Amino acid sequence: MKFAPNHEYAKVEGNIATVGISEFAADELGDIADVSFPEVGRKLAQGEQFATLESSKVVQEIYAPVSGTVVALNEALNDEPTLINDEAETDGWIIKIEMADPADLDKLADEDPF
Repeated sequence: MKFAPNHEYAKVEGNIATVGISEFAADELGDIADVSFPEVGRKLAQGEQFATLESSKVVQEIYAPVSGTVVALNEALNDEPTLINDEAETDGWIIKIEMADPADLDKLADEDPF
C-alpha cells in the first residue's frame, strides 16, 4: 500500500489501484455521511480531485494518488458511508483505477505521513 500526502492510499494488484483514505484521515473526519463519486470511465491525473466526503465536521476533497481510468466504485458506500470510518483501508475503499503509469507509485510514501 502506498500513501499520498493528503492521506489517500493506493493498494495495487496488477495494474489496478484500489483507492481510499487512510485510517488516520477517516478518524480525523468524523462520521462520514455522504460520498460523491466520479463516473466509471473518467480519466484522472495524479493529484486530481475525484470525490468529496461529507462528515459531521467538514466536506473533504479526495485526490487521485495515481493517474488512470476509474473502473469501479464502491457502491456499498451509498448505503453505508461509515464503512470508511470503520474499515478505511479495507472494505471502505472508494474507487478502483486502472493505472496509466505505474511510475506514479514512485511519488508516493510507503506509509501514511501521519
